Amino acid sequence: MPSFNDYQQQSITTRRGDLGDREAMLNATLGLTGEAGEVANLVKKAHYHNHPLENAKLVDELGDVLFYVAWLADLLEVSLEEVARRNSEKLRRRYPNGFSAQASRERVA
Repeated sequence: MPSFNDYQQQSITTRRGDLGDREAMLNATLGLTGEAGEVANLVKKAHYHNHPLENAKLVDELGDVLFYVAWLADLLEVSLEEVARRNSEKLRRRYPNGFSAQASRERVA
């Protein structure tokens, strides 16, 4: 299993390389929102349309989300491991005793 950083480096080889930074940022951001929308649509259909939740399809779409997150991180010159570390630290600060609705309402940052 590759590390986040290995995955990020591998994914670089499969994205468009003919775009300038501005266009690449736009392409990656729109790709991320599009793939997140596909994740949401699968869950919506399972919840509201009584479709079976296709876990394998959902995992595939999450992989597409991860691809675009990796691309955006690379454009920002930050590793996926750094993104994950910073998010983990933020969540520990916000919810040092784990998530609760009360802690969410009372959180400062």
